Amino acid sequence: MAQHVKQVGSRSLPKIKTVIIAAAAYVIAFVFLFPYLVMVLTALRPQESLRNATYLPETFEWSNLTGFWTSGLADNLLVTLKVAGGSTILVLLVALPAAYYTARHNFRFRTAFLILVLITQMFQPTAMIVGIYREFYQLGLVDTIWSLILVNGGFNLAFAVWILNAYFSSIPRELEEAAFMDGTGRLGALFRVTLPLAMPGVITALIFTFIAAWNEFVVALTLTTSPENQPLTVALNSFIGQYQVDWQNLFAGSVIATIPVIILFALIERKVVSGLTAGSIK
Repeated sequence: MAQHVKQVGSRSLPKIKTVIIAAAAYVIAFVFLFPYLVMVLTALRPQESLRNATYLPETFEWSNLTGFWTSGLADNLLVTLKVAGGSTILVLLVALPAAYYTARHNFRFRTAFLILVLITQMFQPTAMIVGIYREFYQLGLVDTIWSLILVNGGFNLAFAVWILNAYFSSIPRELEEAAFMDGTGRLGALFRVTLPLAMPGVITALIFTFIAAWNEFVVALTLTTSPENQPLTVALNSFIGQYQVDWQNLFAGSVIATIPVIILFALIERKVVSGLTAGSIK
């Protein structure tokens, strides 16, 4: 009898532990999601009910969301898309060959090169904003989309090189050597063998670069002055006045700006996780 009770207790213990862990996970998730819930509800709240103590508004003002497309912010959203997409393409074009070469060749000062790349990740655009502005002013690129693409691409390049280097290093060289035996050249082996296997790492670099460029604010605020060249993060700042804040339009624009990133991340979340763990197991 005592042995039976002991077995039942040992079986129920993992269940209790699972319930506690699951409950803690839900609580943490709610803490992180609650600000977004407040943002959505405020975006749908009428002007006269902003100061109400209730969380749920009595009526929903859907025009706050639909009015986004007629307020001119849709053009700023397009600018954000161009900057994020251009920065991502630039990073991949530079990081792919750099990471592949460092992963496949033990050249002199290879470690020093990778450390130098890592050091560049430690610098933030905010600390270098004066020098960045002066450089682009001399190049005549102030108040252009190209300046934002170059800055965002440059400051996200180090992460992409490191994550892709780790993933290329985890792919056996024998696979490429087998492709060489079949008459495939270096580029052919890269595009037909290595890149398909390294796609989780490529997607990880892509999504993190895209999100970082999508959310960037300080450099865009400094380098752009014309409303038509400002990304959405800067355009939303116009709803914050000296004496009052247009909360409905501010939060409505924030909700719309958040949706594309959430959808993109949800679609490729599994590949992002596998890409981040690249190189951890040899």
